[in-house]
Amino acid sequence: MQPPLTDMEALFAGFAEQRLRLPDGTLLRVLQGGQGPAVVLLHGWPQTLAAWHRIAPVLAASGYRVVVPDLPGYGQSEPAAGADVAREPPRRTIAACIDALMDSLGHARYAVVGHDRGARAGYRLALDVPQRVAGYASLTVVPTLDIWDGIDGQRGLRGPHWFFFTQPPDLLERLLGPDPGAYLDHMLGQLAGGQGLLDARAVADYHAAIARSGRRSAMFADYGVGLGIDVEHERADRAAGRRIACPVLYCWPAGADGGDPLAAWRAWADDVSGASVGGGHLMPERAPDEVLRVLLPFLQRCRFS
Repeated sequence: MQPPLTDMEALFAGFAEQRLRLPDGTLLRVLQGGQGPAVVLLHGWPQTLAAWHRIAPVLAASGYRVVVPDLPGYGQSEPAAGADVAREPPRRTIAACIDALMDSLGHARYAVVGHDRGARAGYRLALDVPQRVAGYASLTVVPTLDIWDGIDGQRGLRGPHWFFFTQPPDLLERLLGPDPGAYLDHMLGQLAGGQGLLDARAVADYHAAIARSGRRSAMFADYGVGLGIDVEHERADRAAGRRIACPVLYCWPAGADGGDPLAAWRAWADDVSGASVGGGHLMPERAPDEVLRVLLPFLQRCRFS
């Protein structure tokens, strides 16, 4: 008799799960499936690799080698020995971890698809190792610098966690540590547009991560770093005229603010396309068919060699 499937085996049919140690000592949980040009999927906050369960199997069936890691500091990832889990590494370091992962798996060139915090690691990859990135797709995200320079009261009210998570780690732990699951459910309900709209097995994986003090400390610290050194890195990029060389796809949530949704990305790249996608902020889980309808044609024109 075959043993029962784990939640990840059930969600990602045909994918193999591994724990891979990077040269810097970081340990990542990674799923891999399919054959063909490599595509790495980078999840957002407050999720894990489970967020891609409705996207990754379709990409694998469409002729791609799909690599799905827990971001450093998230999910079942483990920091290098001696790392300060309350101080999330800057996006440049996270991107370097992802590139080291892809190199260890033998992928000299790959496309990056990122959502939320993972999308921020994605454009850092495209800027820092342009010779490695065949294409970059951002789901819901424009560069942090463009957000920061345009923040007003209304934007602050829509995303108060951006600022809440910059508070001292010990204070956040005292406030949220007694019942982190309740806060996670609150945030997922807001981001998904209601409770109970996400797969319970994926949500269970998110709960398992935030229940660990080291994981939630790193997840919270991600925002403080994002509004600190990450923004300074982007300012330096802009001052130096650095641009993204590969094709860029941007999917923005339907009903988002007016104006030209692609304007921010055109300031960073020449080859920019995009589309409005339903499902709200958590579009990989809430509107996977719409995401795939624009993502698959985009991947076909990425330069993998």
